Amino acid sequence: MRFVNVIVDISSGKLDKIFQYKVPESLKDRLQTGMQVNIPFGMGNRPMKGYVVGFSDTADYPPEKMKEVTGIVTGSVQAESQLIALAAWMRKTCGSTMNQALKTVLPVKQKTRQVVDRQAVLLLEEEEGKKLLDEYLKKNYRAKARLLSALLDHKVLDYKTLKEKLKITPSVMKRFEEDGMIRTEEKTIYRNPFEGHFEKKERSVLLNQEQIQAVEGIWAEYAEGIRKTYLLHGVTGSGKTEVYMELIARVIADGKQAIVLIPEIALTVQTVMRFHERFGNRVSVMHSRLSDGERYDQYVRAREGKLDVIIGPRSALFIPFSRLGIIILDEEHESSYKSENVPRYHARDAAVFRAKMCGAAVILGSATPSLESYYLAQTGTYGFYRLTGRTGNAVMPDVSIVDLRAELKEGNRSIFSRKLQQAMNERLKSRQQIMLFLNRRGLSGFVSCRSCGEAIRCPHCDVTLSLHNDGRLKCHYCGYEIPMPGTCPSCNSRYISGFRAGTQQIEKEVSKLFPQAKVLRMDYDTTRTKDSYERILTAFGRGEADVLVGTQMIVKGHDFPNVTLVGVLAADISLYANDYRAAERTFQILTQAVGRAGRGETAGEAVIQTYMPDHYSIRTAAGQDYERFYSQEILYRNLMEYPPAYVMLGIYLSCPQEELLGKQTRSLGAYILSLKTEGVTMVGPADAMLTKKKDIYRKVIYLKHKQSDVLTELKEKLENMMEKDPVWQKVTVQFDFNPLNAF
Repeated sequence: MRFVNVIVDISSGKLDKIFQYKVPESLKDRLQTGMQVNIPFGMGNRPMKGYVVGFSDTADYPPEKMKEVTGIVTGSVQAESQLIALAAWMRKTCGSTMNQALKTVLPVKQKTRQVVDRQAVLLLEEEEGKKLLDEYLKKNYRAKARLLSALLDHKVLDYKTLKEKLKITPSVMKRFEEDGMIRTEEKTIYRNPFEGHFEKKERSVLLNQEQIQAVEGIWAEYAEGIRKTYLLHGVTGSGKTEVYMELIARVIADGKQAIVLIPEIALTVQTVMRFHERFGNRVSVMHSRLSDGERYDQYVRAREGKLDVIIGPRSALFIPFSRLGIIILDEEHESSYKSENVPRYHARDAAVFRAKMCGAAVILGSATPSLESYYLAQTGTYGFYRLTGRTGNAVMPDVSIVDLRAELKEGNRSIFSRKLQQAMNERLKSRQQIMLFLNRRGLSGFVSCRSCGEAIRCPHCDVTLSLHNDGRLKCHYCGYEIPMPGTCPSCNSRYISGFRAGTQQIEKEVSKLFPQAKVLRMDYDTTRTKDSYERILTAFGRGEADVLVGTQMIVKGHDFPNVTLVGVLAADISLYANDYRAAERTFQILTQAVGRAGRGETAGEAVIQTYMPDHYSIRTAAGQDYERFYSQEILYRNLMEYPPAYVMLGIYLSCPQEELLGKQTRSLGAYILSLKTEGVTMVGPADAMLTKKKDIYRKVIYLKHKQSDVLTELKEKLENMMEKDPVWQKVTVQFDFNPLNAF
């Protein structure tokens, strides 16, 4: 006998309760995950609707006491069914429970009070109303006269106006309604986070030849019913957004809806403004900084078909559109598209899966595509289009690479090279704006030499070693470790240490060197409040500051026409990260940073400061040469068996008992080896990058194989083994496919 697992109410938030039902013979071959079904529920067997979240061959309690599914709901809301199926896919491919996956794809769980606008509508003819008004005035019925006079002037008035401005009491309103003089109407007011911010503008944009080629090529296949994933590789400022909007306009005209994913909340305002000007108030947003009421209302508007476009970070992918036609991931290479919480899904993979279910196309856009996407485009799995030039009269900026080793030798110990100081002085005199970017990614724990620029690396994994509090350098892939050296192993220099400069220090240094300059700083500390992103970016966009200092968030997708100089400080820091993707991330962030300069009429300039001026990621970023970077980086990935050449599975183990964790991690490693899965390489066990967090000890194991299916099957074997052994209940185990950040 087969059993089906059902959740009853997906809006209540009580997703930890799954009920089991018997599958009748008539539905045995028809039921699928995600379907809405009719079920008898509770003591009185009252008929209810539920969603199928999985199947089982074993009963949770005696089958004779179990009820049967009574039927499949026809014409049910497809969006929720698709999201349930998406959760089932996450559970299988991302290593989570079904409940964890459900709570991810159904983010709006609790209903909030809806805002209702009550209006009074006059039912009297004008002549009849005027006679009655005269009568009220003669009898000195002042409240009735005020109400009737206002209604004769406006015909319809909202209750708030009547109460607050005209001082009409509920009893007077009730009497008018009872006498058939007015009718009360209720209208739901949706809380729109951008209400009144923007106006729709009729504007025509002439696409260039490359943009037209991309739009027409993708649309020709769409019109034929072909639904694919496409990579749109366009240099910074090449007009990828115009391509997105033209495709969305055609999809909307076809009666469908669009999801636009962006990597950062900081990009929301500028992105929404552009889309709102094109598509009006049928565009909205979904992100974590909305109030509960705002978030719930966008969810309802989407479900009721009152929105055409939703914009937001990765969680916006789960908006309940029932007519989804296109999903766009802008800046698809960004690591923020990968969830760091269970389930550890990647929005790109989830978007492709959802698109297949509902017959939608997927567009991945980036100036610096992830190696995974470019690899799939090169092998023909994805469609591929390129935009090689900037739109309008804008040209690519002139880029200089400054060797900080030479600056040090010549006595310049400032954060700013002489070249950058000179360029800043010229731009400030010309009343042009400057962005100073501190590349802090990968800052934690690396050790490098200021004389030769070399970092200390693991001989087995070719990633940098991280310095721990015990004075030892460790690799967080394989566990290799050495004591902290007193001199550089490469050149014997004593100038070997970590990097300590921060955005606050840079802000102070700018003010010291250029006291006349107005400086804004944008980092984690200055963007904690709800509107902080918008406030800082709007102020800079209006020209209220000359210099914007910040970390990664200032170089992702922003478009400021008056920015003509970008200074990249400590460009090579990200190369020192204890991470096989270090060169890719360095290339991406430097290319994006350089691309912020010269997006208006005036030519731009970028200065890249580095201790490793000859590294291929820095050289190719300066030249905006993705193909040359990819050709070198993919050789390294193949050689070291890293993604995308191989699939990688991270197994993260944590436990408050250090000895038990060590024992279970070694036991798991031995069990993996005993399975003798052909082609699987195991790295570790090793300490996690953060070996202890909040009194919880942490370890990692990494597995590599050419095929994802092999590792998925192996993951399920490990999960089954752990379920049977009660000792594993004391250890938390998480799985992460192709991890983007170290555990």
